[in-house]
Amino acid sequence: MRRMLKICAAVVLAMSCAAAQAEPKVLHAYLSTGETALDPAVASDIATLSLLENLFDPLLRYDYTARPVKLIPNTLTAMPEVTDGGKTYTFRLRQDVYFTPDAALKNRRQVTAQDYVYSFKRLYDPTLKSPWLYLFDGVAEMRAVDPFTLRICLKAPDPNFLFYLAMPATGVVAREVVEAYGPQVGNHPVGTGPFKIGTWKRSDQIVLLANRDFRPTEFNGKRLPLLDRIDIKIVEEYQSRVLGFLNGEFDFLEQLPESMKEMVLTDEGKLKPELARKGIVLAPFPVLQTYYMWMNMDDPVIGGYSKEKVALRRAIALGYNRDEDVRTMKKGLALPAITPLPPNVLGYDANYRSPVAYDPALANALLDRYGYRRSGDGFRTQPDGKPLTLVMHSESSTVGRLRDELWRKNLSAIGLKVVFKSDKKTEIIKASRLGSVMMFETNWVADFPDGDNFYQLLYGPNAGRANYARFNLPAYNQRYEQARLMGESPKRTLLYDELANIIHAYTPWVLLTHPISADLQQPWLKNYRRHPVEFTNWRYLDIDDTRR
Repeated sequence: MRRMLKICAAVVLAMSCAAAQAEPKVLHAYLSTGETALDPAVASDIATLSLLENLFDPLLRYDYTARPVKLIPNTLTAMPEVTDGGKTYTFRLRQDVYFTPDAALKNRRQVTAQDYVYSFKRLYDPTLKSPWLYLFDGVAEMRAVDPFTLRICLKAPDPNFLFYLAMPATGVVAREVVEAYGPQVGNHPVGTGPFKIGTWKRSDQIVLLANRDFRPTEFNGKRLPLLDRIDIKIVEEYQSRVLGFLNGEFDFLEQLPESMKEMVLTDEGKLKPELARKGIVLAPFPVLQTYYMWMNMDDPVIGGYSKEKVALRRAIALGYNRDEDVRTMKKGLALPAITPLPPNVLGYDANYRSPVAYDPALANALLDRYGYRRSGDGFRTQPDGKPLTLVMHSESSTVGRLRDELWRKNLSAIGLKVVFKSDKKTEIIKASRLGSVMMFETNWVADFPDGDNFYQLLYGPNAGRANYARFNLPAYNQRYEQARLMGESPKRTLLYDELANIIHAYTPWVLLTHPISADLQQPWLKNYRRHPVEFTNWRYLDIDDTRR
């Protein structure tokens, strides 16, 4: 009897262990805005790019743990061969990369070099209006040498070219899928990444399932992905994100909203003791991100290159109090932006000093000198005597309204009247590309960790794309084109300093801040570490359910 009881106990224990092992590992995450079409060729918002990063595969990716950042093969057997003085790249593909099953694919579909050629050439399709076409401006030829060998020839050497091939925009897609779904292909994402779409409720909730046919890839001796499922909610309100994390609904919180800082951090910027006792971890992270307010150089009121227009824009920059922004709006979780480059981006010059500082007295004097006179109501007119009203678009949110008031206060102090037009950011961006927005405060997150990614935002030929200010100055364009052909070097840094001087001189932008992200993670989340460039780290994360 004792022997039978021991056997039964052993069986029950084994069954319990098996049941425990069968419990799926689920990551609970959120996105701060709704997603758009899941098509690498057209998506440009962070929420959608975060999803694409897990569904589609570019040729290269970043080493998760390497600092400074380092590119490694993704769907390649090795890093590419570079010949012809840096103009020719030869890529050899792995032969175990497959698209996830879909009705548009008749059989298990292997990825070939021709698939990458097709995916890259889709960016040239004028009907897509891809914001990523500029990545291939320097490409002279691309072709599949054989089923698993891709060759790309550039017109001239480009030190940043390999960075482009690690971006979600260069993820591989299947021609059959694109042709089967046509304009709706973004609603039917078929990739080769570590996850695939499970359920999808637009701009509400998304479930990603582990792609168990994902090619053998290991991290710390374990095959990726480590998770079975990712449950993602769209949470636009700051308070809902923070409360959701504190209630255990989300496994991590990135970029703690400044307005919610007091709920989590002490006055010294440390994690509150009661949260530390729960095992929650705080990790400050310098984001490769720049906030700036751009002004439309084609706008009849604020644009142009004449002295009086330059004086108006420069006065706006002189009248903006960055220290107050950092102190009151960012709650200390930011650095004042001196150039477009945040620290840790290649080309950043810690010794550069801006010629523009907060100086409302000088701003007033500058406006007086160039004929912007005050009228009876205290606000200034244009030099020809016509009324002067600035129109700034802003996001329709609590933070957007707070920032409106900071701008109103700063501009009113120098006699400039401003009105605000609130809308969703996606709608503002659409109008910006058409040139119908006068002023807008926005930000840029690095696509790759090089200064070129920021300075291209004011390159003349990019007007109507990433260059929302429509700035187009030969002196800037020439220096940018020269710097673009250089790698990281003291000579290029000097050119970047000259570009920064031009920005300050003509003021198409008012540089604002570089945020410092206060990131939080739950005690049961394993392997979590923010990457400076990649949007997500989901494939590497693991869950210790015994601590949840």
